[in-house]
Amino acid sequence: MIDSVDPRAKAGDLVSVYDKNGTPYGVALYNPKSLISLRIMGRETGQHDGDSFFGARLDQAHRLRVELGVEACTEAYRLVHDYGDGLPGLVIDRYGDVFVLEFYSLGMFHQAARLERLLLARFPGCRVVRRASEYTQKMEGFQIKPGPEMRVRIKENGVTFEVTPSGGYKTGFFCDQRDNRLALSQLVKGKKKVLDVCSYTGGFAVYAKKLGEAEEVTSVELDVDACEQAKKNANINQVRVRVVQADAFNFLRQTAHNADVFDAVVLDPYKLIASREGYAEGRQKYVDFNRLALSCVAPGGLFVTFSCSGMLPMDEFQSFVRAAAGSAGRRVQIFRKSGAGPDHPFATDYPEGEYLKALWCRVY
Repeated sequence: MIDSVDPRAKAGDLVSVYDKNGTPYGVALYNPKSLISLRIMGRETGQHDGDSFFGARLDQAHRLRVELGVEACTEAYRLVHDYGDGLPGLVIDRYGDVFVLEFYSLGMFHQAARLERLLLARFPGCRVVRRASEYTQKMEGFQIKPGPEMRVRIKENGVTFEVTPSGGYKTGFFCDQRDNRLALSQLVKGKKKVLDVCSYTGGFAVYAKKLGEAEEVTSVELDVDACEQAKKNANINQVRVRVVQADAFNFLRQTAHNADVFDAVVLDPYKLIASREGYAEGRQKYVDFNRLALSCVAPGGLFVTFSCSGMLPMDEFQSFVRAAAGSAGRRVQIFRKSGAGPDHPFATDYPEGEYLKALWCRVY
């Protein structure tokens, strides 16, 4: 949809955008090599002072989290959520005094030094980590050199976790599941057996044991390092969690074959639909995953299933679960829907920002 570009505009620049009539439209990050050539940052026009612009966006983002009471219950939260906070191509997660900047665009990466300076001015003494996936770096055209390993402990709703902001998936921890972890702990009180599938570093499992006081909790994760961290997180909280290092599909198949069932099952897989081209394959994976997980839920048990695929709307995700229930021969009663916490706002014109979806079910 881009008609013409000023030859002075270079990849990664902050540029002015005009509509087909030549009327100023707004300001954007520009990268002709990217799948998203223009990332609109706002409808402001005219000259822009970088420090004032980015500083104001950071202040707005922080003020929202404070007003929503996020800081009152956790030391780990998302300070900036991409388009939702008017800073497309950027995510900032806070872990105590550590701020992890995850970049999704060359233009935002070019602002890294400025962002770090602005954060230090607002949070004196803070430490900053830069991150980006290999895919993003290759697609957008930049490179982040790995830094030294960093570990930090954070407390969330009274539960302590050790996070490695310099490694692991995303920024080292999934802040988006905070409210869902707490909700699960309240629903598993008195339960004998709880299963957390694709548990990463044991978030749901540790909550279920420490706050939910479930009798037996099993955590299943393929990544070896994540399993070790899950064990450590359980030990930090002085609770016992059975951590199984295994492929989730294989574990669920074997569990169903053994007719072993759990009073509560949590299924939180990685992003199964990452592109439009991968939709059909991802859909089948979601159906298969949920079918197997449903087979492991005891009659009358709790089943909580998640999708973090931004391209997948809630109604389609629900249809996948419906198909899985039919295939498993189970009657599934949905009593709640939820998503990410309030520190993950999404823009009305960017529905993909509402990426996390959860269905809370009773299974018969």
